[in-house]
Amino acid sequence: MPKYLLEASYTSEGLQGLIRDKATGRREAITRAVEATGGKVETLYFSFGEHDVVIVMEVNDNVSAAAIAIRVSASGLVRTKITPLLTIEEVDQSIQKTIEYRAPGA
Repeated sequence: MPKYLLEASYTSEGLQGLIRDKATGRREAITRAVEATGGKVETLYFSFGEHDVVIVMEVNDNVSAAAIAIRVSASGLVRTKITPLLTIEEVDQSIQKTIEYRAPGA
């Protein structure tokens, strides 16, 4: 199952919700949302800096990943960024592919 990195940043209102729900409550809500798509949360960390939450999740496909990002961001309380993650083997396979490419201006 493909893995994705989801980085989330709370708005000030979202942070108020975090204070009310506590981190354990948010973890439960996030886990339920991912599992509703048939996916699984592999790791979830709260952080400080640019992002407030960092999640590695397995979901079936890009559509499921997009559904999670859209629903979460549509709340207006959280901004999300999702990055597909590649395995070492997938990168090795991509290196083996031959493509024709002309660099800009070349």
